[in-house]
Amino acid sequence: MKQEALELDDRFGEQYQGKYVFKEITWAKRNRIIQKHTKYNKLTGDVESSDFITIQAETILASLHGQPQSHPITLEKLLSEEDGVSIELGELFSKVVNKLNGMSREDLRFLLEQLDEGNLTALLSSFGYAKPSAGHQPNLPSSQPEQSKNSAKS
Repeated sequence: MKQEALELDDRFGEQYQGKYVFKEITWAKRNRIIQKHTKYNKLTGDVESSDFITIQAETILASLHGQPQSHPITLEKLLSEEDGVSIELGELFSKVVNKLNGMSREDLRFLLEQLDEGNLTALLSSFGYAKPSAGHQPNLPSSQPEQSKNSAKS
């Protein structure tokens, strides 16, 4: 199975400095994490809700097979809104883990589509795509329509 190592300096804080080793998880493990945090309609089987943030945090932790001796990364630390990891560090871990575990854009889009408007806005605002007070559903950069070069001017 694939693996990737990161050597972090102190730019994310001294407590995170050191070597992190991530390994690919199995298909079964990934799907069990998704199933655990996704609620389905008992009659139709449609997805009612999905906790994308917890899915990503558990995927990071399941892939993490080595970290500094002080063990700064825990599920609680990844999920904490008050004392959690920085956005930049969380995104770095997510990028590595998604690459290792084949989390495609389609997978991410599917999970994002399951979020209700409030959770989607909160998630996107944490990435800088929407303001927390935005009253409309934000567009992801990849889903915005391209402007035609031949558009008529009024």
